[in-house]
Amino acid sequence: MNLSLYIAKRYLFSKKSHNAIHIISLVAVCGVTIATLATVCTLSVFNGFQGLVSEMFSAFDPELKITPVKGKVFDPADEKFLEIRSLPEIELISESLEDNVLVRYNERQVPAILKGVSGNFDQLVPIQDILFDGEFKLQNEVNAFANLGIGVASVLGMNANFVFPLEIYAPKRNVKTVNLSNSMTSFNLEYAYISSIFMINQPVYDDNYLLVPIELARTLFDYETEVSAWELKLKDPTAVPVVQKKIQQILGEDYEIKNRYEQQEAAFKMINIEKWVTFLMLCFILLIAAFNVIGSLSMLIVDKQQDITTLRNLGAGNKLISRIFLLEGWMISALGAVMGIVLGVLLCLGQQYFGWIKLGSSGTFAVDAYPVQMATGDLLLTLVAVLVIGFLSVIYPVRYLSKKWLR
Repeated sequence: MNLSLYIAKRYLFSKKSHNAIHIISLVAVCGVTIATLATVCTLSVFNGFQGLVSEMFSAFDPELKITPVKGKVFDPADEKFLEIRSLPEIELISESLEDNVLVRYNERQVPAILKGVSGNFDQLVPIQDILFDGEFKLQNEVNAFANLGIGVASVLGMNANFVFPLEIYAPKRNVKTVNLSNSMTSFNLEYAYISSIFMINQPVYDDNYLLVPIELARTLFDYETEVSAWELKLKDPTAVPVVQKKIQQILGEDYEIKNRYEQQEAAFKMINIEKWVTFLMLCFILLIAAFNVIGSLSMLIVDKQQDITTLRNLGAGNKLISRIFLLEGWMISALGAVMGIVLGVLLCLGQQYFGWIKLGSSGTFAVDAYPVQMATGDLLLTLVAVLVIGFLSVIYPVRYLSKKWLR
């Protein structure tokens, strides 16, 4: 074993001659441990929230979504789309047509986003998992049905299976001027009975969307076969990147093919920004915790003057002695990093299985306890960050102390 490493290990784990030095060393290790533990837990909580948001959106967003780069709609009768239909990786294709409408019930009204969907929409996404009231249904032999976000339903003051239908207004697409004496002639009007209320706990959907049959949407918006999006479900969800690239090659630059993360890019990007800004702040706290090591080293050098004299008499030079205390500081950081990661992993596992730390009163949030999801990459990044910060923080102080005390 390397002599300097052997002596540094003995200094770290042996009892110091002064109890205060021993306490300072423990404080230095504990400081790095707590900062590391906080970093592991914080990054895991951000991962948990990201997973929770992804799970919520997955009840409404498809695995892949095809939209035009220019314009609102496209006609899927093109040969390219026939080629996409024949891809063996695709299990299901659902068409949708989406635009703004005005929804009215009795004396209440609210602007909303109407999304007309194919009859197989409930096979595309697990819409049944987010129903708050009623049963998801699009149409029967006689009537068309609407499925409202809970925010829209709340403003209109209605629940599923109300007797009277909704009035849905949309401006006529081919009318360029409005008849001021009778403005209603410039709008298309359709009716739909309420079948269900859904709740995703995401305002972008809950407060704005209603789902209707795509046939009703086409009639309301004056379209024939056009759609605003193709929504795809794959046989193997892990093949999303490969299929996404393959479809992009078929359709070219005129269409966008987005996965779930890209469909909600703003939401996930905000979570990632918050995560890494918090990580940088925790790194600063780690840097402050690492400076406790300097105090421990300076006291240790003073305490070990007799050992230093003995080593000099045995032929040790300043370089070897400086390396001993440098390794001592590095070992304190490494020990704190390992202990912090182990404790952080244990705490996160406990939170996952037992939900020790609650978000608030039951029913207020989508989940009762803080969601936690550990990532191997985050653990490795935390370990590297702690070791680098710890190593860099002791290099200059040890050299300075060596010049002062090791003459």
